[in-house]
Amino acid sequence: MKKVLITMAVAALAATPMFAQGAPSRVAVIDVQKVLQSSTAGKQAYERLKKMQDDRIAKAKKMDEEINALDADINSKKLSLSEDKLTDMQKQLSDKKIAMQRYAQDADREVSEARDKALLELENKIKPVIDQMGKEMGLAAIFNKFESGLVYASDAIDITDTVITRFNTALGSENAPAANKK
Repeated sequence: MKKVLITMAVAALAATPMFAQGAPSRVAVIDVQKVLQSSTAGKQAYERLKKMQDDRIAKAKKMDEEINALDADINSKKLSLSEDKLTDMQKQLSDKKIAMQRYAQDADREVSEARDKALLELENKIKPVIDQMGKEMGLAAIFNKFESGLVYASDAIDITDTVITRFNTALGSENAPAANKK
């Protein structure tokens, strides 16, 4: 029985290097945030989201100005208005404040949903580029530099700039046929 266990242990030890030799052992890291900020598609998504957010802010400012104007009007005419008119104006003010709160909540939700959708679209577009690079470079794993729990990574294994270049090139070639069709 002892001889069988020894034979199995030797066989297991002998087999381990064969499996290890066939699998890639190199790793790399990528700064996904930098890819999102530096790539052409990331910059375009950021600009769309910024415009959307700026539009929402402009509308909120306009609503706020209307509220402030109505409030000032109420305060300046408080003594000269009839009680019914004053009550009506105060109700209008209250309604405008509620509408402003609802708008702010809806705008926040819309911007957040648009951001999540844009990030998912970018992720779906960049994943094939990263997968291809991993295969070409013979990598066992590519870690998200700042979200993987990684504490240290040498710059020598950081492939972020290469991914950005490949991603921009890949998107350029995707968009080129569409530009030629026009």
